Amino acid sequence: MLKKNLNEVTFAFLDVETTGLSARSGGRVCEVAICKRRGQEQLGDFQFLINPGCAIPAEVTGIHGITDAMVADCPGFGKIAAKLLDFIDGTVLVCHNAGFDMGFIEHELRLAGFRLPESLFVLDTLKAARKYGGFKSNKLGEIAREIGLSCDGWHRALADVKMTEKIFFYFLDKFSREGAGRFEDILALQFSHRAGAKHEKK
Repeated sequence: MLKKNLNEVTFAFLDVETTGLSARSGGRVCEVAICKRRGQEQLGDFQFLINPGCAIPAEVTGIHGITDAMVADCPGFGKIAAKLLDFIDGTVLVCHNAGFDMGFIEHELRLAGFRLPESLFVLDTLKAARKYGGFKSNKLGEIAREIGLSCDGWHRALADVKMTEKIFFYFLDKFSREGAGRFEDILALQFSHRAGAKHEKK
């Protein structure tokens, strides 16, 4: 993986919507979306509404628009966990605020009796924005707006992964022009995520 040219790496962009701010305080996933891309080739989307097994607070519904009724007949996370792991197999995950998304994903996988592969790389566009962006705000939709991208649907998982993908390739184009050609060059820029890192809301 490290020696691969960037156009040979399959990137998987992941986002979750949740019932709360932290898995540690009882929050659960109520939507997950992933899209995959290698070079200029789109490799498909993965999107599920998830029954979290608990009520979604009204103030949280006010953010992402997902209601208890919308998820009542949806599968629990355990029903889609194996499909999710299969979908991201062999990819590099990319999230905006990876500590938040990966904290929930790792928690839900543990509850379902699964775990992420130890070889998985995770990149964080929030860290990239803080280190290399100089944006007025590092919130996902605000970055998208500042670089001229649509932020329609912000706070729904699939819309957020599409924004994350475009923001990531905005940075990737910038880094490529500055000489980054292999995946190891991107890792050297130090915006990767370590499993178990502190969680915070986007």
